[in-house]
Parts: sequence; C-alpha cells; structure tokens
Amino acid sequence: MPKPQSLLEFYQEKMSCVPDHLKQDIGEFNVFRMEDCQPGSPSMSYNRRDFYKISLLRGKFLYHFPDRSVEAEDGTMLFFNPQVPYAWEMLSEEPPSGYFCIFKESFLTEMGRNNPKEFPMFTPRGKVSYQLDAALQQQMEQLYLKMLDEIQSDYRGKYDLIRAYLMEMLHLVMKTEPSEKLYQQRNASERITAVFMELLERQFPIEAPGQLFRLRTASDFATELSVHVNHLNRAIKETTGKTTTHHIAERVVAEAKALLRHSSWNVAEISYSLGFEEPSHFNNFFRKHTQTTPTSFRSV
Repeated sequence: MPKPQSLLEFYQEKMSCVPDHLKQDIGEFNVFRMEDCQPGSPSMSYNRRDFYKISLLRGKFLYHFPDRSVEAEDGTMLFFNPQVPYAWEMLSEEPPSGYFCIFKESFLTEMGRNNPKEFPMFTPRGKVSYQLDAALQQQMEQLYLKMLDEIQSDYRGKYDLIRAYLMEMLHLVMKTEPSEKLYQQRNASERITAVFMELLERQFPIEAPGQLFRLRTASDFATELSVHVNHLNRAIKETTGKTTTHHIAERVVAEAKALLRHSSWNVAEISYSLGFEEPSHFNNFFRKHTQTTPTSFRSV
C-alpha cells in the first residue's frame, strides 16, 4: 500500500500547477471550491492522507473506509483524518461541486488550541458523514466563503479568524447529535474501553507486509494496559456489549477486506501481515467471520 499522501502531493494532483510559494512552504491550512480544482479521475485510490479534510459536497459519491462504505449526496458533510485510509468514486455524471478545507493537526493545536483528535468525527471509528438540512448547509457555505475571503486577504490575524470559523463548523455539526452521545461522564469501565480501542486502532492500517501486528489477543492488551485480562474483558463487555475478542476479530476482518480490495498483495502476504502463521489459518478465520474465502471475496 502506498505511503500516505502529503499536502504537496495533494496540490500536485488537484491543481494544474503548484504555486512557487507552496513548494517552499505548504502551510497548515487551505480552503477550496471544488470547481476550482483541476478535473481528474472519477475515483481516488485507497490510501491515507497526512492531513485532515472537511468537505461539503454537491453530487453523488461513494466513499470506502476500512470497515464500511458511505454514500454521500448533495448537502453531505464529510470528515477525514490521517489515521483512517479511504477511497472514493463519483457516482453522478455531473462534475462535483462544493467546498473543502485541509489542515494539519498543528493548525488547531498551536498555542494550546483544540486537538482535532478530541472531536468525535475525527476518531478512528467515529461518524464521518452528516446529511445537513437546507439551513445548516447555508450556514456551512457561508463559513467556507468567509474562509476563502480570509485566506486571500493580507490581514495579519487571518488565521486566527479561520480557526474560529473552523471551530464553529465543527461545533455546528456536533450540535446535530444528541448531547448525551457527545458528552458522557466516563466511569472506570468506559475509560479502559476507550484506551483499548485506541490501542487497537493504533495498529492500523497495515501499510507493508513486514509491519508488526503486535497486540492480537485479549491477554496482549491486558498486559499492555497492566490489568488482569478478566478485568479488561468485563469492562469492555459492560461498556460495548461485545467481547474483547469480538472487537479484535472485527477490526482484523475489516483490515483484511481493505487489503484484499485495495492492495495487490497476495493472500499469503496479507495473512502474514495480519499475524497469522499460516495462510490456511487466515483462510479459516476469514471464512468463519464472513462466510466466504479471501480469494472469493477479492474476486467479487
């Protein structure tokens, strides 16, 4: 799987040329109208990007993530982060339109500001797609237009204004979700579950056959967290309703599907990269959880 796409590579792909000042200093934030980007392929290959991206779409798209596919239509807002690889394909014949902004984590964390990782839409398994009503679409469009005006201005404090617009954008989307889903007082079980989930996600995506998939069992995670495995299992079952083993298997299956669909690795390479000693063990595992073989899944 290719290395994560950088901002410079993004500019080279999307723009007809890269401005000289960007070649020297790519910067930490930019905003675009989709119509201003050079037309390219009606799809984009599966990969990570080393920056955050927020898009307000007009058109019809299908996005593929490691554990799901998301269909996006007019008025959809999508959130992408460096931890999660994705691919997309355009489903409508009309050229896409709308807006998007891209930024590095340091753009928000500078001077003690918010870390994007703290927002639910930027967590590895968070909700990435939001269908906006007409009023909220208009609010978002106005924020994008303000960002576009500021990015082209000579005002010395323009990036402070842009950060404020970006934060407003994030909070407006968060307000569409029930508050109890966003702000919950975590007890001990919820805290240990959150750390377990973070450790699990940190091992993905698998980007090279030699990448070490180290934590594969509940006991591995318990040792890493310095807790008894029974305590870990109880906490996760209490919080999620699923066992620790189920979460690990579910994530391994999602990564296996992504590698089968989006990489050129053979089944043996995929099985070793996911920690299986023999391809036959991987075949049995994959069949158990998907009712099909890796080879059959890839051929569909």
